[in-house]
Amino acid sequence: MKAVVMAGGEGTRLRPMTASMPKPLLPVVNRPIMEHVLRLLKRHGLTDTVVTVQFLASLVRNYFGDGEELGMKLTYANEEKPLGTAGSVKNAEDALKDDSFLVISGDALTDFDLSELMEFHRSKGAMVTVCLTRVPNPLEFGITILDEEGRVERFLEKPTWGQVFSDTVNTGIYVMEPEVFDYVAADTSVDWSGDVFPQLLKEGKPIYGFVAEGYWEDVGTHESYVKAQADVLEGKVDVDIEGFEMAPGVWVAEGAEVDREAVLRGPLYIGDYAKVEGGVEIREHTVLGSNVVVKRGAFLHKAVIHDNVYVGPQTNLRGCVIGKNTDVMRAARIEDGAVIGDECLVEEESIVAGNVRVYPFKTIEAGAFVNTSVIWESRGQEHLFGARGVSGIINVEITPELAVRLAGAYATTLKKGATVTIARDHSRGARALKRAMISALQASAIEVRDLENVPMPVARQQTARGSAGGIFLRTTPGVPDSLDILFFDERGADLSQAGQRKLDRVYARQEYRRAFPGEIGDLTFPATVFDSYAGSLLRAIDTSGVRDAKLKVVADVANGSASLLLPSILGKLGIEALTVNPGMDEARPTETIEERRAGLVRLGELVASSRAAFGVRFDPVGERVSFVDERGRIIEDDRSLLVMLDLIAAEGRSGKVALPVTTTRIAEQVAAYHGTQVLWTTTSPDDLTRAASSEGTVFGGDGRGGFVVPEFSGVFDGTAAFVRLLGLVARTQLTLSQIDARIPRAHVHRRDLATPWAAKGMVMRTVVEAAGEREVDTTDGVRVVEQDGRWTMVLPDPAEAVTHLWAEGPDETSTLALLDEWAAVVESAGRDQT
Repeated sequence: MKAVVMAGGEGTRLRPMTASMPKPLLPVVNRPIMEHVLRLLKRHGLTDTVVTVQFLASLVRNYFGDGEELGMKLTYANEEKPLGTAGSVKNAEDALKDDSFLVISGDALTDFDLSELMEFHRSKGAMVTVCLTRVPNPLEFGITILDEEGRVERFLEKPTWGQVFSDTVNTGIYVMEPEVFDYVAADTSVDWSGDVFPQLLKEGKPIYGFVAEGYWEDVGTHESYVKAQADVLEGKVDVDIEGFEMAPGVWVAEGAEVDREAVLRGPLYIGDYAKVEGGVEIREHTVLGSNVVVKRGAFLHKAVIHDNVYVGPQTNLRGCVIGKNTDVMRAARIEDGAVIGDECLVEEESIVAGNVRVYPFKTIEAGAFVNTSVIWESRGQEHLFGARGVSGIINVEITPELAVRLAGAYATTLKKGATVTIARDHSRGARALKRAMISALQASAIEVRDLENVPMPVARQQTARGSAGGIFLRTTPGVPDSLDILFFDERGADLSQAGQRKLDRVYARQEYRRAFPGEIGDLTFPATVFDSYAGSLLRAIDTSGVRDAKLKVVADVANGSASLLLPSILGKLGIEALTVNPGMDEARPTETIEERRAGLVRLGELVASSRAAFGVRFDPVGERVSFVDERGRIIEDDRSLLVMLDLIAAEGRSGKVALPVTTTRIAEQVAAYHGTQVLWTTTSPDDLTRAASSEGTVFGGDGRGGFVVPEFSGVFDGTAAFVRLLGLVARTQLTLSQIDARIPRAHVHRRDLATPWAAKGMVMRTVVEAAGEREVDTTDGVRVVEQDGRWTMVLPDPAEAVTHLWAEGPDETSTLALLDEWAAVVESAGRDQT
């Protein structure tokens, strides 16, 4: 006997899950429903099967192929238009006309004894045998009435409660004889229960009903879909679960990694090659698909997660369904009954309320509260670039595919034959993606200079020496599983806003240039880059007095690439230097805020015990530095900026210093005292470095460990800042604590407020209106200056649904009060808009 599997339905009640996937392919415990059906058929000897397909037919055919992997023979009957339950089987008549055949739905989960059903059919000599089952709520099904011998007396399709006179319903499983095709018109929409069976009853044809024992669930709604997962995990249905039962009810598939500190309360299922970190809690009836990543602190209960989903830290998923290739970011919450479609992005700290439907390819912005379904709207990623380049989680947001497209778009913005310098930090992720970008650049007629692993300032300097631009890949500071891709202009500075927009447009249009075979770019590996950098640095920066001062310093290179560069410099300066943490660990390419703080504390202890002049700690890519004074006390980054400013201005370097508008106004007092002028810039790093490179500027800094030494380069450079400070300390003959003590204390505080994208314009307008007669500065965002000199700055984030606030006053109390006042203005405007 052959079988027919009905796999052509659209599954409209299951949208958005079926918006981009046919219903038979929906996974139940990580296997498509239809695969469970096919395995049931094979178990009962029905290996020769015809599959009727219509909606997204190619996806079904591509997945199952000819059935060889299942040990079956599959053929397909494709419907050009919907033909109904009978019409679609009629469409496969040529393959079925020689013998009895069994019809079964490809989207119902069951473990019925099909052999017993087929034997019943033969024993009764039936033309049609309808497989029936008893259900508590028959409203959604066709009721069937049998006589004492099992012969069908009456059908009633989807009755009301007033019409319910039985709990025996039609499961859509039939055994039929080929003669039944005489009652089905070809190429017409015909149903079994509504058209064919009533006619057979009218003519007295032998139609029998077989009441089957076992499990059957018509997976037609979101509730029944989630219930089917739970029933499989509870063992209520006899189907194969692929994996190993590591503990009672805890199923783990091949290749999955589950941290010992994860809490698992079965029954639950973890798919192949999924990764569950420590601190995760997964409770009963949760199903994780293949390649799912669940980060530390996540909580999942009765959640069905399809393949390739990223579940971020501190997320909370309850009773929801998450479609494949979707990213659920940090601290997002998805409530009971919600369904997120394929390839969506649920951003940080957003909330999706119960029973909300989010259709495929949509973005839920950070901090949003979504209580209505998202069907047509899509905010998509408006810009590729964030605060520093293109950033995201490795292999979730920053994939090899994105890296190739991004490099191709960048190459398209440059002339054929131009040179691009590319470099990376010491992480494996940066190394792998750099190779992908090199291939794309060469294929787009770009000559590539690969510096491999170097400090970022070295990459910038080498870019400025004859390249049209540069690319640097590094682990996002403090986020070990994320990556930043930074683009440089021909000066080695960050790509300008205009350059970023141009790259954005080319990337969005996907208009990538491709080279002819003879135009493919070459790849070279420049030598002696460290010696070249060190020579240029020591020629440009005033180090007079350093040898005579006989300084002792402690340099912590934080296991980063600065360890490759410092030996070329320290030996030529004539100082006694202790270098710590020189080794590079590919598995730890960055450090958290806590780790960096602990490193500075240890550095302070070394400086104090060795009686060094000061200590310096580099970041892993040598771009930023932090300092401790001779007593071993940490000089905070915002104070380091003032110390460096005071030293440079005190040397009589008349000119300008470039500082972002968020810097304390104490800086203005320090500069004015020494006859130096402050050039205020936006918070954008490329704006600051551009201003610091302008004529007459002697210094630049951002108050976060980034310093520009204009006599050497126009970019942030930790090594240049360190060498500059050495010269200043040697000549001034003052300690860092003495210099710090003569600078007034500053009281600047910052606060970040979640603000929906749609409310940002309203927030800024409200802030301007609330300023009234007070002085308003719009260099970047809106800075409101009170009559007594206190100020507040409100700045919407360009890449996230956040508004940043800064405030400064004469003391802590007044500063915090001012921050509270304007935070209330921002929050009220955001609420009014939403």
